[in-house]
Order: sequence, then structure tokens, then C-alpha cells
Amino acid sequence: MSSPTPPSVLTQALPSYLDPHHLGPWGIYLQQVDRVAPYLGKLGRWVDTLKRPKRTLIVDVPIHLDNGTVAHFEGYRVQHNTSRGPGKGGVRFHQDVTLSEVMALAAWMSIKNAAVNVPYGGAKGGIRVDPKQLTRGELERVTRRYTSEIGIIIGPTKDIPAPDVNTNEQVMAWMMDTYSMNEGATATGVVTGKPVDLGGSLGRREATGRGVYTVGIEAARRIGLDVTRSRVAVQGFGNVGGVAGKLFAEAGARVVAVQDHGGTVYSEAGLNVPALLDHVGRHGSVAGFEGGQVIPNEDFWGVPCDILIPAALEGQINEKNAGRIQARMVIEGANGPTTPQADDILHDRGVLVLPDVIANAGGVTVSYFEWVQDFSSFFWTEDEINARLVKIMKDAFSAVWQVSEDHKVSLRTATFIIACQRILHARDLRGLYP
Repeated sequence: MSSPTPPSVLTQALPSYLDPHHLGPWGIYLQQVDRVAPYLGKLGRWVDTLKRPKRTLIVDVPIHLDNGTVAHFEGYRVQHNTSRGPGKGGVRFHQDVTLSEVMALAAWMSIKNAAVNVPYGGAKGGIRVDPKQLTRGELERVTRRYTSEIGIIIGPTKDIPAPDVNTNEQVMAWMMDTYSMNEGATATGVVTGKPVDLGGSLGRREATGRGVYTVGIEAARRIGLDVTRSRVAVQGFGNVGGVAGKLFAEAGARVVAVQDHGGTVYSEAGLNVPALLDHVGRHGSVAGFEGGQVIPNEDFWGVPCDILIPAALEGQINEKNAGRIQARMVIEGANGPTTPQADDILHDRGVLVLPDVIANAGGVTVSYFEWVQDFSSFFWTEDEINARLVKIMKDAFSAVWQVSEDHKVSLRTATFIIACQRILHARDLRGLYP
């Protein structure tokens, strides 16, 4: 992510707070927008709207540590675009979070929300902190202070945070409570991904993984891949990779390799997915799992498989390892896991890439359901949630596939064509104020 940014993305003026030679993930996003620009027609006059975040907030997050000292952490909330509705996007706690990363993630949320046609814009947040180094009390204080600091720009009709890397239902509960205390009234709709007892939605935790599985099944059918005989490799085995791996295994596929921060386990005969999920739940990673062979992390990318699911962090598939991938299909469970250079390598090798901006949109789709349920105070059954999710994902993927066929472009570019047209059409209809 620190490699020099290609000159092609520097044709427009860049925000002064970015290094033009090392744009990080934001540079990847700009390259993706440049690829879709020729397909925007008259809406192309608005394309620079996509290249500038609407609002960027950087906050100081000071807390008392348990030892009595005061620690300061850097926090962000970026609202990329709100032409189609309030901002929507997760909050991640990670020691390597940067402004460039949060900007890119917010922009990908704009694309994702438009691709599945939910009435949201894109936003994202983060704190530069390693939550594993904090006690539970310290984590709660970081969460509450951060929520108070960004409270001036979030709200049920402004910007609705959700869980992301290293955040969960409990963190969302603390965020909802903090915002509500500052408002003087309970505001369940300020966040999604909450506990069900606080207005959360059934099916939300599994939604992203279920969406990955749904588009994977749709794509496999179109390319003649028999899922019941396929081999699956998964990077990241949490809510996204774990759920997707479980669903593929239940459909008859063999999950042959799983990698996370604890290492990589492999079994040509197929790993016992329920046992591995139980192990990860108890121990925090795949490390120590006895039901598979431990292999070097770098060998994960060369594992013989039919479906590869990167469901960890961005930038994992790059020009160094893309040539080793043996899968027929890559389903991006994570946000931004494939660099543009790797995208081209995979395309040239005939590997079908199902991009994050459609493949992992199941989470925000059910977040939308949760938000609607909070406003109406009427909640759906899990079967209703899953049925609505599958229909939206299938319809959205079908539209992306058709645009890809019509224009002879990758599924990523096709998704961007649909999404950018929707975003910029809204921008055009609304005009500029004042």
C-alpha cells in the first residue's frame, strides 16, 4: 500500500493533506474511478465529485488508562458522498489505520450502497489503536470518547456507523448509548450491527458472509463451476470468511485452506469447518488447530483450489502473489483486497474476480433492513431477512453481470459503472447548493 502512485491518478488536484506520491488505498480507488470514467456519458461532468470526500473529520481521542495515565489516539470519520442518502459505513479499530485507508473505504461504501441500490451514501470511520492491548474498560472509554467526538456529524439521518475490523455488537451498543445520552433520547437508528436486544436485526452478523456465498453461487452457475465438487480457500475466518466457508461447506464444497493472523492450516481432503469455527471462537485464531496441516503463510496463495475468498484486510492480493493463485474464481469478502495491478494479472490469466463492492454488500444490505426496522419499531423474522437479502444480492449481481457482458469489462468495472451512474445521476438531479 506504500508503493508509488501511478501518474494516471494525479490528473486532478489532490487534497493538500495527502502525499501525491504515496496515496495508499485512496490511490487504488482513484485508479478504479479513472477506469469507469469513459462509460459515464453526460454524467462525466460530475466525475470529480467521486474523487473528493464530502467531509473529513480527524479527532483526538484521549482516555484514562487503567494505570492512571492519559493516552491519546487518532480517530477519523469520513463521509465520501451523501447524494443518495445518509452516510453509511463501518468503524474499525486497528493500529495501522490511516486517513487514506478510511477515505478509500468510505468511497467503496458509496459504490457498494449504490450497486445494491440501498438509499445510502458512503462513509467510514477508524481509530489508530490496537484493541488487543486495551482492557475491556479502556476499550469502552475509547469507543465512547470517539463517539462523542464524531457525534457532530453522525446521526440516524446523517451518518450511521456499523461494525468493521475489530469492532462488534458490543462496540455498537456503546456507540448507540453514548450518542443517545448526548441527545437525551434513545436513538437506536444511529448505528447498525447492534445486539438484537437493543434494536439489532436478526441475520445481521451472518449477512456479509451470506452475501459472499450468494454471489459466489450465482457466478459459479454462470461459468459452469460445480460448487459441490469445488475446493475453497479462505483468508480470514471471522464473521465474513467463517460464515461464507460454512455455507460453501454445507453446499458440498471442500474448504481446503484457511489463513488468519494466527497462521495457515491446509487439508486436501477438506477441513472440518464446524470444528475449525469452534476452535477459532475459543482461541481467537486457527493457530493450534489439529485438524489440518500447518503450512507457511506465503504458500496459502498457491494452494490448489477453485474458489478463493480473501476476507481479511485490503491489499492482500498483489502483483507478487496474483500469478500463483490457482482458483477459477476470487470472491472478495474483504474491502479492497486486490490491487489494480493484481486485478489485471488475474484477468489476463482468466481468473474471475467478484469485487468487494458487490460481493460483500450483504452486510450493508441487512444494515439497511435494521435501520428500517428501528424507524418503524417493527421487526422481521430471520427467514424474511435472509430471503430479502438473497433477492437483492441476486438481482444486483445479475445487473452487474449483464453490464460486464454488454461492455466487455471486468465485474469490478461493471459494478462501478452501475454505481457511479446512480450516484452522479442523483448529484445531477440535486444540482449544486447554493
